[in-house]
Amino acid sequence: MNISASRRNFIRGLVGASTFAIGGCACPFGRQKIKLAAVGVNRKGYTDWTPMLKTGFVEIVALCDADYTQREAVAQKLAQDGINFDIYSVPFYTDYRKMLDDAGILGIEAMTISTPDHVHAPAAILAMQQGIHVYVQKPLVRTLWELDYFNRTARENGVIVQMGNQGSALDSMRRCTEVLQSGILGDVTEVHVWTNRAIWPQGKMVEKWVKDHPKGDSVRSGLNWDAWLATAKSRPFLDKYPAGVKFYDPWNLGSNIYHTFAWRGFHDFGAGAFGDMACHTMNLPFRGLELGGVSDAECIAIEEKNDIAFPKKSVVKLNYKARMSKVRPGVKLPAVSLFWYDGYDESKPSQSAMKPNADIMPKVIRTFGAIPNTGCYIVGSKGAVLMQDDYGSRCAIALDGEEKFVDIFTHEAAKAVPRSIPFCVGSKRTVADGKSTVEMSGFAEGHYGEFVNAIRGEGNWYEQTHSRCFSDIEYCIPQMEGILVGCVAQQLPGKKLNWCAKS
Repeated sequence: MNISASRRNFIRGLVGASTFAIGGCACPFGRQKIKLAAVGVNRKGYTDWTPMLKTGFVEIVALCDADYTQREAVAQKLAQDGINFDIYSVPFYTDYRKMLDDAGILGIEAMTISTPDHVHAPAAILAMQQGIHVYVQKPLVRTLWELDYFNRTARENGVIVQMGNQGSALDSMRRCTEVLQSGILGDVTEVHVWTNRAIWPQGKMVEKWVKDHPKGDSVRSGLNWDAWLATAKSRPFLDKYPAGVKFYDPWNLGSNIYHTFAWRGFHDFGAGAFGDMACHTMNLPFRGLELGGVSDAECIAIEEKNDIAFPKKSVVKLNYKARMSKVRPGVKLPAVSLFWYDGYDESKPSQSAMKPNADIMPKVIRTFGAIPNTGCYIVGSKGAVLMQDDYGSRCAIALDGEEKFVDIFTHEAAKAVPRSIPFCVGSKRTVADGKSTVEMSGFAEGHYGEFVNAIRGEGNWYEQTHSRCFSDIEYCIPQMEGILVGCVAQQLPGKKLNWCAKS
């Protein structure tokens, strides 16, 4: 059953006198709350739907998780965090399809999707077809086919979309985007992006384990395995690796094979390290350099390629086409080669992330002592920009002739670049003891508030996305295209893959 279009328009269009700021945007009091459902309720799901609940402009009308035990786990977490919401007061589903069958009865108007990657597209598309606005965790989808279907469905149904790359709301990310778009670096033709992922099992060990255990394990109590699989090919459940099976586990995620979280290393369920982190770490160059269509991709280095799991390590080269600037009319921007690095080097625990060679960044080492374990390096004809983390909370710039990098907010030439992208209040970085604490400081409130405000027809309007959401489809669809082409290249190492989105 479709949600009433007239009610959605009522919510979008009403104008009130009293205001309250969420995500840095003014919202009128006195409006009916947005009826929100959440698919995926714990871990990342919890940090997606609870910030929206805290705005005061959202009413949770349904929750869904294929693992029913997460209901009790979240109830305990809500009590610990002092969040006044009774999780037992709303319907709880283990299959998003059944929940969306009841969408009209429940009155669902918006939905968060914080599931394994392979569920993002089917859940979001089914919701959007009913006129439901969606906040979808990154990666937006898992395959290029899904990307096209998602894009068409969102546009045909006129819904609001926000992808969950929360660093987009950070002041530093937005300010560095402005500085890059000004052309301060001259012609930028080279970008290096690296990550400390994968932190879950990948490679041939995973492939061997799956092939050696065709009968699978008993499904855990409370887990709706059919719903967890969703549109993926049916297969037996695999529970845990036994004691003695060695794999790199730097974050102490445990011995899970599929559920929870370890699914990300499987082709059928995740998009590997590329899908997990490129939506964050490629965010700055994609926006700042106005990158558009990928022309070709090639996996130039790889370890432990296999047919079931993503490789243990890889380096992928993405070439982006020359394009006309939308920010500086009449300016043609050159083609860009973007190098992506993922995987851990277990032999070097003090410098465990796969990174570019140190000789590429001598000024970085001179300034900071070492290359950060995750980040982005943007090289132009007049200087370079360094992003020192996943999200863009710490960005620095060094122009030619300067000895060291300087923070983007204090560099004299950068300070002269005019402001053009509104900031989100509540999304500032915080630094303690010289280290960014952005991940733990609730930095993403602005990103979630922006989604809520957009549904209400309030908040900043971004010319670059033609939306009130800074990670709407105008941005996240073309960004995801390059990432997913890179995932395909990982399966065909050493071969140059030409890509045309229109063919």
